Order: sequence, then structure tokens, then C-alpha cells
Amino acid sequence: MTDAHASSKASKPDLGRFGSFGRGVTPQQAKEIEALGYGAVWVGGSPPAELEWVEPILKATNTLQVATGIVNIWSAPAKPVAESFHRIDKAYPGRFLLGIGVGHPEAISEYRKPYDALVEYLDRLDDYGVPAERRVVAALGPRVLQLSAQRSAGGHPYLTTPEHTAHARELIGPSAFLAPEHKVVLTTDADRARAVGRKALDIYLNLANYLNNWRRLGFTDDDITRPGSDRLVDALVAYGTTDAVAARLNEHLDAGADHVAVQVLTKDENLVSALAELAGPLGLNQSS
Repeated sequence: MTDAHASSKASKPDLGRFGSFGRGVTPQQAKEIEALGYGAVWVGGSPPAELEWVEPILKATNTLQVATGIVNIWSAPAKPVAESFHRIDKAYPGRFLLGIGVGHPEAISEYRKPYDALVEYLDRLDDYGVPAERRVVAALGPRVLQLSAQRSAGGHPYLTTPEHTAHARELIGPSAFLAPEHKVVLTTDADRARAVGRKALDIYLNLANYLNNWRRLGFTDDDITRPGSDRLVDALVAYGTTDAVAARLNEHLDAGADHVAVQVLTKDENLVSALAELAGPLGLNQSS
């Protein structure tokens, strides 16, 4: 790590212990999620570089952080992304966290040397003045996890386990930010939870970066072959009572995570009510 990169990491982002992860939320939902005590909303997918949806969420809330999970470096060029960051940060200082990543080789025709492309993209963000402490990198394997600690606030692993979180913390050290995502189904019916979980996992069972990461975690080829074993689904999707789900999510914090992005697998209109069920067991400070 160069002195320039090290000095840019003054402090970790503070997103609270838990946030909501999804494909998007309305400003009203964000307001309600904030009132429940969640510290952030993460918006998944590969949003376009303009990030026009961010300000309405921040305008509707007071302290809630908004994070991207993630902006895809292949589809969103660094210059307009940086312009969007500065626009948002000027209006709402310190409340937007830029998550970037390389996406999936199977989805991008120009996908090539992803590590080198990621380094080049981070170089461009440096050139355009996006501070390292206000960006995170989607990271699974050791090399990108270490890069995330060196060139950004830290890592945002997706579809992992608390065991991965513990290993990631060892790799990146205590000062880097670590915010894994974990999926949730609010039901005590194991068959139903696994069915919902498998539907959500299906696309990832054909993506090499996830398959390789699960192998590193000790899952077998039988586990990660479609439709995915019960063992795999149970590791990646928390279900059961709200107390059981909360206990599973807290395992990430115990393993060294700073923040957990909770993705409740439910219909959009049920998101806030599901997060409300979890807020108490998660120990969040809810406001009326």
C-alpha cells in the first residue's frame, strides 16, 4: 500500500450494524427503514453511472446511508460515476458510499483481466477525486479482498458465510471496512425457505467467481451443482424464527464484519414489514 492510499483511509464508514439490501427502494420505504434503526440501504444490480435515484432517498431521510452494491466497472465508466459521486456528496456530505465491482465474466462480452481492469478503474476514481474512504469493492477471493483494503474503505462480499467473513477479516486487517451481504427468508418452514432461497441462488450457480469461492469455503461440486444442496442453501440463506435469523446475521459481526447488508427475499411491498419483524431481534433502536 502506498502512503497516498494509506493516508486516504482516515476512518471506516459508519453504516451501523445492519442495513437493507435490495434491487431498490422508494424514498418512503427508505424513510421507514431508517425509522426502524437500519443504518443503510444497499441497492444491488448494476445501476447506470448517473445514479439519479440516490438523491430522492437521501432527501427523504436524515441519517440513512445509501450504498451501491455494486456499480459495474464495465457498464458504468469511471468519469460519469465520479461526477455522480461528487454531485451526491456535495448535497449530502458523507451519506453516500460508492460500491464498485467487476460483475460476472459470463455477463460481459468485453470482460478481460478483471483484476487489472479494477485497478485501472480505481486509478481513474483517484484521478477524479473520489476519496478511497467513501468507496468499497465487491470482493470474494484473497487478491481482490486485499485490493479492497488497499485502495478503498474495504470489501463488500456477496453470497458468503460467517466463515468467509472471518477469513476476510484476517486478510484485510482490523482497519478496513467489511460489509458482507446475507439473504433471509422469514419462515420457519425449511422446505419453503429452501425453495425461495434456491430460486434466488439459481443464477449464481452458473457463475465462476461464486462457484470458486464456495469451493474455497469447503463446499463440494455436488453442493454447488444446480439446484444446490440443502447444505449450501442453509449456509447462504438464513431462515427460521426471527431470533434464529438474527443470531445467524450476528455471526458475521462476531466474525469481524463491521456491517451486514440484509437481503430479505420477499416481495417489494413486504420489505419494510419484514425488516420491522427483524428489527427487535437485531437490537435496533426503532423510532416511532
